[in-house]
Amino acid sequence: MVEIEKRVTFASFLLSSLLLITLKENVMRLKLLVAISFLLVLASCTGIKPIVFANRQAPATPAKKEIKFLDISDDNETAEVRKEVRSSGTQSIKTAENKEYTAGAPETESLSLQMRYAQLLNTDAAQVKNLALYQSIDEWYGVPYKLGGTTKQGIDCSAFVQTIFTSAFGIALPRTARDQYNSTRRISQTQLQEGDLLFFNTRGGVSHVGIYLQNNKFVHASVAGVMISDMFDPYYVRHLVAAGRLSRPINSSASLRP
Repeated sequence: MVEIEKRVTFASFLLSSLLLITLKENVMRLKLLVAISFLLVLASCTGIKPIVFANRQAPATPAKKEIKFLDISDDNETAEVRKEVRSSGTQSIKTAENKEYTAGAPETESLSLQMRYAQLLNTDAAQVKNLALYQSIDEWYGVPYKLGGTTKQGIDCSAFVQTIFTSAFGIALPRTARDQYNSTRRISQTQLQEGDLLFFNTRGGVSHVGIYLQNNKFVHASVAGVMISDMFDPYYVRHLVAAGRLSRPINSSASLRP
């Protein structure tokens, strides 16, 4: 009997050991299965992301405003159109053809002129002092560009500068931008005063000219017509050649002409 009991006990021990080993193996297999499932889930997620991003459309780029720039340095030269994207819009006022003046006393007309150009120059009306200059500009503001033109049906940059200097300052300038450049002495941009000239290279050499006013603004005849622009717009910064000043001083406090 004792022998039988020993054998039964030994068999029970073996059976228990086998069951324990089997259970451990099942646990290991279960852990392995869970790990494999987790890796498969991760792999599927990383595979989905590129598809999602690929299907996303890039945000639409806002359309940039394109303007043209054209001018001459000599009547016989062939002009070409330059295109440049500018971040800032062009300011405008009534053109020479449709502008309206406030009826009444000269003081009222003077105030109206000052207010219009103070807005264009982004300054106070009290800073618009040279009324003869701004009246001369106002008579040509918005006149269309015309290569070689000298009238209100069309005018080019150098003819416009020549006309303004004659009417506002009583100063005779040469006809072309290049000759106007040669008639002035060079000055630093930090020394600019109202009535100084800005010269630009739009296609080689001095080929465009404008009149500096104040607050970094200048007036010129561009392809868009006679207008006021900011000299620190990217296009003009890249093409600026020099600033020039006439030896003869310019009266900066001229009164409004009758």
